[in-house]
Amino acid sequence: MKRNRWQRNLVAAVLAVASAKVSGQVAFDHSATVHPQAKGFVHAMGQKIVDGSGNDLLIRSIGLGGWMLQEGYMLRLRQEGQQYKIRERIEKLVGEEKAELFYQAWRDNHCTRTDVDSLKSWGFNAVRLPMHFALYTLPVEKEPVAGKQTWLEEGFRRTDSLLAWCRASGIYLILDLHAAPGGQGNDLNIADRNPDLPSLWQSAANREKTVALWKKLAERYRDETWIGAYDIINEPNWGFTDPERDKNGTQEPNNAPLRELLVNITNAIRSVDRNHMIIIEGNGWGNNYRGVFPPWDKNLAVSFHKYWNYNDLNAIRNMLETRSRYDVPVWVGETGENSNVWFRDAVKLLESQQIGWAWWPLKKLGTNNPLEVPAPTGYEQLLKHWQKNAPAPDDSWTILKALATNTRIDKNLLHYDVLDALFRQQHDPTARSFQVHAPQQFRLAADALKSSAPITIPAVAYDLGPSGVAYFDLDSADYHVSQTNSKGGNLGRQYRNDGVDVYRDSTSGYFYVGHTEVGEWLQYTFQVPAAGKYRISFLAAAPEPGTSFRLAINGKPAAEMFSVAATGSETSWKELPGEVLTLPAGEAKLRLTTVSGGYQLAAIMLQPVKKQ
Repeated sequence: MKRNRWQRNLVAAVLAVASAKVSGQVAFDHSATVHPQAKGFVHAMGQKIVDGSGNDLLIRSIGLGGWMLQEGYMLRLRQEGQQYKIRERIEKLVGEEKAELFYQAWRDNHCTRTDVDSLKSWGFNAVRLPMHFALYTLPVEKEPVAGKQTWLEEGFRRTDSLLAWCRASGIYLILDLHAAPGGQGNDLNIADRNPDLPSLWQSAANREKTVALWKKLAERYRDETWIGAYDIINEPNWGFTDPERDKNGTQEPNNAPLRELLVNITNAIRSVDRNHMIIIEGNGWGNNYRGVFPPWDKNLAVSFHKYWNYNDLNAIRNMLETRSRYDVPVWVGETGENSNVWFRDAVKLLESQQIGWAWWPLKKLGTNNPLEVPAPTGYEQLLKHWQKNAPAPDDSWTILKALATNTRIDKNLLHYDVLDALFRQQHDPTARSFQVHAPQQFRLAADALKSSAPITIPAVAYDLGPSGVAYFDLDSADYHVSQTNSKGGNLGRQYRNDGVDVYRDSTSGYFYVGHTEVGEWLQYTFQVPAAGKYRISFLAAAPEPGTSFRLAINGKPAAEMFSVAATGSETSWKELPGEVLTLPAGEAKLRLTTVSGGYQLAAIMLQPVKKQ
């Protein structure tokens, strides 16, 4: 299938990356890399985060979710998604020895030097590392001597390598304790928590181990200027006062145990490291700071997490008030998991208030991140085995090995539209041709259509750019900038991450635009090879009669409205012939506007009309 072939060739079209392409992959000349030295340490200065020279630093970071710590949704699992549960399923399938080989391969491939170089080239200036404590030290239940700390090389070795790559690329590394000993909340997946064992808050030994781990990390990295900060506990979510009715601590009134632990960790770090900025996170997934303040350290930043809310000043008012009241810098330590429309508006809002951010995550099995891990052949059957008790595939080990390999960047699918929303659209809100700026994705869809027309435009190759400029869709984000036009996003959740509803036909392999509604439109910028007359046609489908759309070419309406005859199902594709258009050579813009919705569109084809 064409899609699989494309998936094997990344195309880590890092596009603007100063690199050489080899066999469709991105190659970096490491021998020529200059290793820059950071001038001093990132630190808090009043309400600002500044670099070692005292210059304002707006952190534009991304989290390496899934590398050291898997969450079930990242693998499309819909049941218990703690990593230890995932590992138990794998061990049951292939045994403990192969399960360990899988996880070593996963960590070898998921994050590499090329990932870090790519992040730098795209515009990120920092990486947030979600650490799993169990890669650095034994769980308290497995310590040979109670109260003693056994240190493990795996986590430190991986962190050292990542730091070396960040140093070479000149981007900061933020250490984030994502899974604390025992687990820091009732959202079990994010901390790989086993609810049958004492949590971080129920065990003094777990809290002592957490403090000891941070002291060990600080001793090791205290002189490293490319370590940007220590984010000491990710997303605590625990009801201290009323654990029954306030399970995740969103309404917790005092947070005394949280403040006490944060202060103890800070004191341990400061006993060996006076250099690095410390980032704290409130209860209720990083947003409830009742009882946590006032700040206890002069080099401290406050992290908020922002998901699925509106992109207006009211949504970040608590951040602004905290910054002003306590004279501390604030930072959005996690955000993302939405549509490109929401991404663009969130970055614009935060940066308008000089608030830096860390996107989440870099990669997973899914489209709304810069890199997508493609599911290997047979993976759907493996999911059915785990989720619906279907028979396990005979080649389960082959599938798992392929999954671990597919986490490598040269196997990933680059979602340039996500990066475009995060970076280019912030200063350049114009529309750009998708097929020029994301050529590999364009070839994928065009090849699948097997069209002989010299100009074939897959419906999903509409322009890159903001909603209302490159396209318009009525459902543009899970939450937008106001309480209108605020839910839905890409309903098909395929191929691209804009508001446009993109689906994949499992039979033909076509990606297509569906769920068309009255007033929605798509724009396509393409090159006409030679001036002349072209007959336009469309590959379309419609379950019911009465659906139609209009065209405009270079701003001028075409004469005819196109009706899509009923084809019986959403994916019974038929070629719909249209009128003859006269086109000049060079760039052309075609806009397709839905008059009566309900049709599906796979492609637009233009065939030159031969002169008689």
